[in-house]
Amino acid sequence: MSLDKTTVKNIAFLARIKVADAELDGLAGELSNILGWVEQLGEVDTEGVAPMTSVTEMAATTRRDEVNDGDDRERVLANAPDRDDGFYTVPKVVE
Repeated sequence: MSLDKTTVKNIAFLARIKVADAELDGLAGELSNILGWVEQLGEVDTEGVAPMTSVTEMAATTRRDEVNDGDDRERVLANAPDRDDGFYTVPKVVE
């Protein structure tokens, strides 16, 4: 695919990139080469290839769902600056 100066100027405008008129020819050539490589990717046979989200195999780590030390009220509230009847107390911020 070959891009002309008008198309490159429009792409630059849409991308909010200021490109001098003298640079449009060079940029048109570079963008045309990039689009050529992308077109070549369309010719690759991907039949039977599973889609990937990463280049390395990953599996989500799991852990057992079990109760831990969160059931110890006194230990949880030990660092509270102010508490009342087993709950944190905070200053009122809405009147």
